[in-house]
Amino acid sequence: MARSRGLFLRVGTLVLAGLALVVGFVLFLTANRIGASSQIYECYFRESVQGLDQGSAVRFRGVAIGRVTEIGLVAAAYRGQRSDAESTEYHLVFVRFAVDERRTGETDSVETAIRQGLRVRLASQGITGVSYLELDFVDPQRFPVMPVPWKPRYSYIPSIPSNLAQVRTAAEAILQQLQDADLPRLLQETIGLIADARAQVKSGDLAVTLREAAGLLRDVRQITGQADLPALIASLRRTGGDVESTLGEYRRAASDARAVINGRDLRAALTNVASAAAELRTAAAKLPASMGNIDTSLRAARNTTLDLQAELVPILRDLRATMSNLRDTTEQLRRNPSQTLLGAPPPAPAGEPRR
Repeated sequence: MARSRGLFLRVGTLVLAGLALVVGFVLFLTANRIGASSQIYECYFRESVQGLDQGSAVRFRGVAIGRVTEIGLVAAAYRGQRSDAESTEYHLVFVRFAVDERRTGETDSVETAIRQGLRVRLASQGITGVSYLELDFVDPQRFPVMPVPWKPRYSYIPSIPSNLAQVRTAAEAILQQLQDADLPRLLQETIGLIADARAQVKSGDLAVTLREAAGLLRDVRQITGQADLPALIASLRRTGGDVESTLGEYRRAASDARAVINGRDLRAALTNVASAAAELRTAAAKLPASMGNIDTSLRAARNTTLDLQAELVPILRDLRATMSNLRDTTEQLRRNPSQTLLGAPPPAPAGEPRR
């Protein structure tokens, strides 16, 4: 009986130890998944998420901050909110992940971070092919927020294509451009260009230029061979003193010119010229107004002259009549001065003879 109790005790102890190990293992695996300080987010991908599983790491610039909690298809998760059966947004893959806020610290709200460019993308760890989620800030103008026609169950962080997807997209675009290009015509034009270049080298303008350059080099070589270089060098050495004196004179002339330029007289003259130019500019600015005043004065003088002329015409007419009368009177005085001065005798009374 005591032996049976000891066996039961050992078996019970072994079972309890196994349960403790299982609980510890579960706690170890789920320690970084969901906790009291964790926040659940979700994102959507158009590309394949091969290599990403539940429990995969979530990193921010290489620092682990959480774990992937759920992966699935949008069409299955939001089938009740599906309004358009042909909408391509329901062909996406959703990924939900938990972020430990104790590792992120105090940050701005998710909406503010998204406006600043917070995005999530798939990344691969080394050459093993193990994928994880990477959070980072990118240019929000280059990667705008993708709208979705359903209401996300958790906070939504937009995603961007992975580096591998971007490379694949660029390669596909290049291949498409190569397929659209007219390669036979391009090859034919290249062959024609090569043929034209060969013809130019053989008998074209390029060949003529090369021949002329070769002839010029031969002439230069011949002249150099015939020239007495030692005598020429000696002559240059003898004339070196004259050259140096000439250079010295040039330097002194340049120094004198620099002194004149930097002198006070030239500066004063330039200052006076600048002042005169400023005054001339001011006078020129006032010239239109002066011309306007002169024009107004001329118009007033013209009007006054016209008025004076209109008033002088009758005066001159009267003066002309007066002069005519004066001329007649003078003529009469010249012919009969006594009659003009004394006048004619009065007529005699009736019945008396005239004397």
